[in-house]
Amino acid sequence: MKLSATTAQNSFKYGWLLSRVWPYIKPYWFRITLGFLVAVPLGLLDGVTAFALKPYMDYVIGDSVCQFTLLNHHIEISRLQMAILLPIGVIVFAAVQGVLRYLNGYLSTWTSQRITNDMKFHLFDKLIHMHPQFFDENSSGIIISRYMNDPSQASNGIVDQIKTITTSLFSALGLIFVMLYSSWQLAIIGVVVLCVAFVPIALIRKRIKSASNKNMVIGGNITTNINETYSGNKVIAAYGLQERQNKDFQKQTWDSFNVNMSLYKRAGWMSPIMYIIASFGIATVLGLGTYLITSGFMTAGSFASFVTSLLLLYKPVKTLGNTLTNIQTIFVALGRVLELFDLETEIKDKQGAKNLTGINDSIKFDNVSFEYIPEHPVIKNLTLTVFKNETLAIVGNSGGGKSTIVNLLPRFYDIQSGSIKIDNVDIREYTIDSLRKNISMVFQDNFLFSGTIRENIMMGNPSASEEELNIAIESAHLQDVISELPEGLDTIIGERGTTLSGGQRQRVAIARAMLRNAPIVILDEATSALDNESEAIVQKAMDNLMKNRTVFIIAHRLSTIKNADRIAVINEGRLVELGTHDELMNIPNGEYKALYEMQFKHQEGVVV
Repeated sequence: MKLSATTAQNSFKYGWLLSRVWPYIKPYWFRITLGFLVAVPLGLLDGVTAFALKPYMDYVIGDSVCQFTLLNHHIEISRLQMAILLPIGVIVFAAVQGVLRYLNGYLSTWTSQRITNDMKFHLFDKLIHMHPQFFDENSSGIIISRYMNDPSQASNGIVDQIKTITTSLFSALGLIFVMLYSSWQLAIIGVVVLCVAFVPIALIRKRIKSASNKNMVIGGNITTNINETYSGNKVIAAYGLQERQNKDFQKQTWDSFNVNMSLYKRAGWMSPIMYIIASFGIATVLGLGTYLITSGFMTAGSFASFVTSLLLLYKPVKTLGNTLTNIQTIFVALGRVLELFDLETEIKDKQGAKNLTGINDSIKFDNVSFEYIPEHPVIKNLTLTVFKNETLAIVGNSGGGKSTIVNLLPRFYDIQSGSIKIDNVDIREYTIDSLRKNISMVFQDNFLFSGTIRENIMMGNPSASEEELNIAIESAHLQDVISELPEGLDTIIGERGTTLSGGQRQRVAIARAMLRNAPIVILDEATSALDNESEAIVQKAMDNLMKNRTVFIIAHRLSTIKNADRIAVINEGRLVELGTHDELMNIPNGEYKALYEMQFKHQEGVVV
């Protein structure tokens, strides 16, 4: 699946989205519920100041005594007492609201981060188990955007925004109660106007979805550009590609700008429209309120309290409008995340798969065909048997399918037809984990992880003893390199092992493969990028790795080819010749002979 072709088609099925995300919310339901409970009084307390204006205007400014009966007790509060009690009460309520706001923020942040972490853990686990073709089809930027950014946007926002809605809703309810208490006639007008003001929100959902998806793709492209600039910095410098990279970056950034401005042009009118609608409500309230006061149906204090409530109501309403818009964006991101949850690797264990415990007889490629792109086969009807402890060199023209053959054995890719068997059992009958544990691989450009040399070697077998580690290091001819480093085995080698030379990196990789101690070894042009001196040392290390093992070599070094038990010649995905070096050289007009004379004869004169 190409991740850039996202649709997030279920983004507006809110019940379905919440049911899917519920397993991530459920472990934290108590804190989330507590957060919502805190949000209720937090919102309701917004009406305290407006409510306090009525007695202040009627009794303090109006210079009258407040009288009322409470539990059969007649209570009188003088003007002076009211002038002291009301400000103190407002301060106390504000302090309580501040504490509640802190608790609400803490609970919201904690739960959001935990849900985000759980989503990222799940997604990353799925990502590292995806088949290699998935990574072939998707750029690093799109993968980072989809697997890291979308979960943060979705889960970080959803709890926080829903709590904001809860707070805003109860704030609105509290203020509406004050309005109803002050004048039910004016309250009806205010509420109707506010309801009308929310109509535009429903009109921009699809525009938000489209813009969010476009921005995701553009953001992924920008990340890819930055990754390529970092990884390809020497190529950029050598070929003067700075202007090219800069133009790409500027174009992508402007594309993002244009998408956002396009959305604003279509959705930005929502806020002004809401204000215009609200202004009609205020004008109506002012006119009718003046009539009610002059007619004696309403006191000045009630009117002041009502107007203050109405004005304060615009804050949660405005917040509610923005929040609903943000939630639409969050649901689009959540829809994209759930698409990732539904992705399944195409290469997985079949039901009842068994463990591979070694090789006893042979590895057979039986009429194998494979294609990366439909209708464009790379391997065509390949039949080949490699016996236990045999070394097979695979040669052929560039792009002929040599590396593809050895990538099929550990099931990096699955074949379209035919079968690959170990001891007459199809490799798809074995668990992927046990199959790959029986294979050690050394590539042309071996990836080393940031960390120490020890950590990188121990990846071959994390449970290996110190003695086994030292044997692997010695077999890989790595001891001299380690002895010269300041921290020895515990030297930090930097990202991708950049502090080591090419030959040193290869020997670390060989030590890693040696420590794995697998019965099958695959060497994919492991010395092709090295100079003669480094190649000679690495070749000695490879010879140790190959002892008493079944070996596949994508051939580069002449002596390795000549010393192999057999040589397979691959051309355009087909096995065209098979035999020892001498047998193939005796084939008149043979492809191996032509390849040898063209590519390796000069090297033989230098090496032999």
